[in-house]
Amino acid sequence: MRLIKLCAICAVAVLCLKTKAATAQPYRILTQADFLGTPRPDGRGVVAYTNCTLNFSYQSNHVNNGEYLLHASVRLTMNNYKSWLDRSRIINSEQLLEILKHEQGHYNIAYLEQQEVLRTLSRTRFTANYRQEAMDIFDRIDARYKQLNQDYEEDTQNMVNRQQQHSWDVYFAKRLQYISRENASL
Repeated sequence: MRLIKLCAICAVAVLCLKTKAATAQPYRILTQADFLGTPRPDGRGVVAYTNCTLNFSYQSNHVNNGEYLLHASVRLTMNNYKSWLDRSRIINSEQLLEILKHEQGHYNIAYLEQQEVLRTLSRTRFTANYRQEAMDIFDRIDARYKQLNQDYEEDTQNMVNRQQQHSWDVYFAKRLQYISRENASL
């Protein structure tokens, strides 16, 4: 009887480790107050810059038969003091709103990356080589989103191409609407 209880407790503990919930950083809308950095003098015509970082860490738990579960944390940080707005070049509130909407796109990309990393890690069965496997997952997803960020800048021409900016705004709205929010830690 004790053995059955111990097995049941272990099974519940393993299940809890795999699905452990934590409070996720909520998606948020950027404001002018998020941009506290100093504008670059060599900004090449750029009026604003958004700097986000994903911090990825994990702990492993050996389950059985060479299978490992990871308790991962992927934290999205909006680096306010590295992000900037050249306020001297903003002539009215409508322009500020357009700039913020464009910069929101960069934040959206980082947020979508965070969510995909968390989803992928939570659905992956790891082996004893979990360190390499986890980093491969992160690096693969990170490379895709870095390219997405470059495509966003090129397509919108730093928001100058309003038609492309609108297309990206629609894309982000749909992705954010249908994304299943993952916790910042699993």
